[in-house]
Amino acid sequence: MFQILHSGNRNKNAYKALIAAEYTGVEVKLVPDFEMGVSNKTPEFLKMNPIGKVPVLETPDGPVFESNAIARYVTHLKADNPLFGSSHIDYGHIEQWIDFASLEIDANLLSWFRPRMGRAIYLPPAEEAAISALKRALGALNTHLASNTYLVGHSVTLADIVMTCNLYSGFTRLMIKSFTSDFPHVERYFWTLVNQPNFKKILGEVKQTESVPPVASAKKPSQPKESAKPKPKDESKKEAKKVEPPKPKPEAGEEEEAPKPKPKNPLDLLPPSKMILDDWKKLYSNTKTNFREVAIKGFWDMYDPEGYSLWFCDYKYNDENTVSFVTLNKVGGFLQRMDLARKYAFGKMLVIGSEPPFKVKGLWLFRGQEIPQFVLDECYDMELYDWRKADIADEAQKERVNQMIEDHEPFEGEPLLDAKCFK
Repeated sequence: MFQILHSGNRNKNAYKALIAAEYTGVEVKLVPDFEMGVSNKTPEFLKMNPIGKVPVLETPDGPVFESNAIARYVTHLKADNPLFGSSHIDYGHIEQWIDFASLEIDANLLSWFRPRMGRAIYLPPAEEAAISALKRALGALNTHLASNTYLVGHSVTLADIVMTCNLYSGFTRLMIKSFTSDFPHVERYFWTLVNQPNFKKILGEVKQTESVPPVASAKKPSQPKESAKPKPKDESKKEAKKVEPPKPKPEAGEEEEAPKPKPKNPLDLLPPSKMILDDWKKLYSNTKTNFREVAIKGFWDMYDPEGYSLWFCDYKYNDENTVSFVTLNKVGGFLQRMDLARKYAFGKMLVIGSEPPFKVKGLWLFRGQEIPQFVLDECYDMELYDWRKADIADEAQKERVNQMIEDHEPFEGEPLLDAKCFK
């Protein structure tokens, strides 16, 4: 007897049960013509799951909801199913990775995805925290998969099914190639699993997303409908008078007024500089050895003190930096919001210390002699730092610039937790 699964046919949580059914050799059928927002609001559905969430599995013995529970139920329909491993410790590890896939991977993907779809309030710090937590989880998964083809044992288990379905939403909706390339073993694992016959039968051809969805713009409040009562004749006449006739199109030979040019950034109006910022960024990126002799020397050979200025910054609230990944995420968010200045700036941000509270210090190269006003106006992080202009005539300050560019460790007597570059 087959089981009936109530869900849309593109739901990654429904895929868990459908793939488990393929491996188990039982039949699970999707309800035809399921319409989210309609089918799951009917009294019949709410009787199976009072909160109206999908998927729900309808069985001869009653309904089961929650996707992991449904996948477990389907797997249990076959005695001694290898999807549960071959020993008690295997089973424990399978349950461990199922929880990890749900609490560390899926939960953070949802926290990143839902606000961008307009399903929750979009708060940049909350998104940064979710992405940071996701990267931490993917890093741990990547380490495990460096020496393991599957999560548990030497063949597919239920843990792999749940993990792959959760990763599926990330790979197809949010995690572009430049994001996942930091986790090569996770990439290898995901593409291996989705191309297994039982996975491919349910998932079809899987393609990685090429872009992160933009943040959904807030909807404008709906305007009250105008009264259906006909307006008095006098008002109609008055309104008719207000309507201006359309302007005549220019006759042949006449020219329409040209659109006003977009005002130039004030930094583009500065006298030309001998320093080509992109050349420095390329030198920095391409120097892999002898950094002092090549990159640092090249920087000072290029540096134009009349066209550019160097600035040190120190985070004002270092006492709050008690959690390492939150501190790193804070710095990452700052660099993300500085994207508006990429054409005019280069920066290094150091997170210093082996134990909390961590110190955050930075070095920035800006076009011009002052910090650009548009950066001060548009990047709120700027006011969280104390800024001071570097005096390169002072050898100690010049050496400090060198050490910050090259991520010198120890820096001012302390180890580096991390160093991030804006280029």
